[in-house]
Amino acid sequence: MDAAALISRRYAICSFLLALGARKLAAITAGEPAPHFVAKTLDGERVTSASLRGKVVLIEFWATWCPPCKSDAPAVDALAKEFDKDGLIVLAVNMGESRRKVKKYLEAYPRSCKIVLAEDTTLAAICEAKSYPLYVLIGRDGNIAGTQNGAAGEGALRRLLARAGLESE
Repeated sequence: MDAAALISRRYAICSFLLALGARKLAAITAGEPAPHFVAKTLDGERVTSASLRGKVVLIEFWATWCPPCKSDAPAVDALAKEFDKDGLIVLAVNMGESRRKVKKYLEAYPRSCKIVLAEDTTLAAICEAKSYPLYVLIGRDGNIAGTQNGAAGEGALRRLLARAGLESE
């Protein structure tokens, strides 16, 4: 199978998974308290829901093989940088891929947010992440501010962040 066919096939699979995931967005609902979680980043930093209290947390579930994840990554990183001063923390949880594969991918496509492997956190199970990208936003009050299933570009991510009070001036 040539590279173009492989990319097309992966895109079709990702789109199918996205459609399946649209029926049940996540095991969490906007307005509910965010569940307790623990995560360890690729850099070895330990983060918990308690350590992030008072911050806005955007959790992105993604995979290296997912074209929509790759297309959203620059917008996610730009928003992380733009709203860093406002207390935004982005946890990008890679789903089911090896540490070696993710590190190699990040050499070619660096990310500025905190990268977490699914094996190093309880977040994937809590949020029932089954299609990617999936975004879960936790507000400063510790409640789920919103979710977004699928890549929809920077505008949609800005609208999601606005639910937690983060808006451009």
